Amino acid sequence: MDQSVETAAAVPARMCEAWNRGDAAGFFADFTDDARLVEFEGTIVQGREALIQGQVPLFDTVLKGSRLVDSTVLFAEEVSPGTVFLHHRAGLLMAGETEPLPTRITMQLYVLRRLENRWQVVALQNGRVLSFEHSAHLDALVSE
Repeated sequence: MDQSVETAAAVPARMCEAWNRGDAAGFFADFTDDARLVEFEGTIVQGREALIQGQVPLFDTVLKGSRLVDSTVLFAEEVSPGTVFLHHRAGLLMAGETEPLPTRITMQLYVLRRLENRWQVVALQNGRVLSFEHSAHLDALVSE
């Protein structure tokens, strides 16, 4: 990985550190003003301020004390000058947990642009890593 791509690949680590502090503004600090986020269930949110405002109540309630662990960038590639495509995975620990449940392994696909002399997230798709077995089990629960 060249130095420029390595710098871009540091963005998810900063995001995880902010998450672990419960810092919504810090979590989205590397996002452009008009960035888009696609949540794992398909919701699309646009704009850093909207993302922050949506995350604050989650950090204050259901995600209070949660942590992102095992942060790993699987690949980062400059696909055109000033644009990096990056895949990241991490586990989500809820407060009091020591190991992430298999259904809480997240994967993110980032598009970063070199803007204002730094890498900024212009798009992020968040998903869950689920085996076919886990998906079938969830489908069975829904159809009951």
